[in-house]
Amino acid sequence: MKRFIAPVLGFIIMATTAHAQQPNPEGRRFSPDQVRSVAPALEQHTQDRLYGDVWKRPGLNPRDRSLVTIAALLARGEAGALNYYADQALENGVKPAEISETITHLAYYSGWGKAMVAIGPVSEVFAKRGIGADQLPETTPTPLPLDEAAESARSTNVGNQFGKVAPGLVQYTTDYLFRDLWLRPDLAPRDRSLVTVAALISVGQVEQITFHLNKAMDNGLTEEQTAEAITHLAFYAGWPNAMSALPVAKAIFEKRRG
Repeated sequence: MKRFIAPVLGFIIMATTAHAQQPNPEGRRFSPDQVRSVAPALEQHTQDRLYGDVWKRPGLNPRDRSLVTIAALLARGEAGALNYYADQALENGVKPAEISETITHLAYYSGWGKAMVAIGPVSEVFAKRGIGADQLPETTPTPLPLDEAAESARSTNVGNQFGKVAPGLVQYTTDYLFRDLWLRPDLAPRDRSLVTVAALISVGQVEQITFHLNKAMDNGLTEEQTAEAITHLAFYAGWPNAMSALPVAKAIFEKRRG
């Protein structure tokens, strides 16, 4: 009997400890018990490695990790998990307006369809918390100041390369993205860059990372924060996507150091 009781008690203690590591496991789509019934090791790794380690690493605070995670899920079309992660983002200090702006921003970088399917789970979180229109961004707010020199250089460069190939896209890129979307004030430029880079890494858009990671670092993202975002994304977007981003990040870090 003692031999039987000891393993049972050990399992109960392990399960209790695991529960304590993840915030609000009751809010997940699949309970810890459901996951254990199919992949017990996955649940243990979720608690011990993901929440017991990765989410606690000091190089990126929980608020930023929430933004990175939401961007990854949205970019990959994994909207079902947003109910839990949007709720936790609010707990971690992300404002409702910032979640709203992340969805709008990523409509342009991940596609309208992926942004739209995020509406359902996030609307449930907002309704549960009593978040109304007064906490959301204006449709046409007063824009942030534009760096005319930087935007002129970007616009000229893109126009010279692609103006004769797809003039409409080049014009929309100027008018809709860099003279409108990027100037919306309810998501700071640094955070807007963070979610853009996270989305690009999450779907393996390596060729687009160089411009946007440089822009992110111009907007205040540090090397350490970038490295931590990529490390975090290994768990949410897969090791291949994270590893594919490393050579690009390495080259940018070295070039910016001079």
